Amino acid sequence: MNDLRLNKISESEELEFYSAETATDLKIPLFESGVSAGFPSPADDYLDLPIDLNEFLIKHPAATFYVRVKGDSMEGAGIKNGDLLIVDRAEEPRSNSIVLGVIDGDFTVKRIRKKGGELYLIPDNPDFKPIKIDDNMDFQVWGVVTYVVHKPE
Repeated sequence: MNDLRLNKISESEELEFYSAETATDLKIPLFESGVSAGFPSPADDYLDLPIDLNEFLIKHPAATFYVRVKGDSMEGAGIKNGDLLIVDRAEEPRSNSIVLGVIDGDFTVKRIRKKGGELYLIPDNPDFKPIKIDDNMDFQVWGVVTYVVHKPE
């Protein structure tokens, strides 16, 4: 994130991959109190603490990378076409985590869910069907999606 440089490392049909550049420091002022999304509140002198988004968003720098989404299978989870995902390979996936997975060499972003000993990748869009992972598939979790970055509409 730093100065928003993204170093593209590869691209697939549905995703673009970027390395997480954490060597530089970019401190941005942080409002000490929350900002009201309802009724306005006095601004006073709350602009106070500097924050480095790398420290806030990236828990495991050596295991973290960015992925740009192409497609809309996860829009119900707030992940839209063109969004930037922060993916951490050191995070342990749990049932219902959103993961970057590889199925037979193809990347996909889905919720991972275990039901009665069976493993599924679940889209968050009714136009897409769940994927049941079976023994005939070469499946691997590449990482857990920890944050989604997108512009508001």
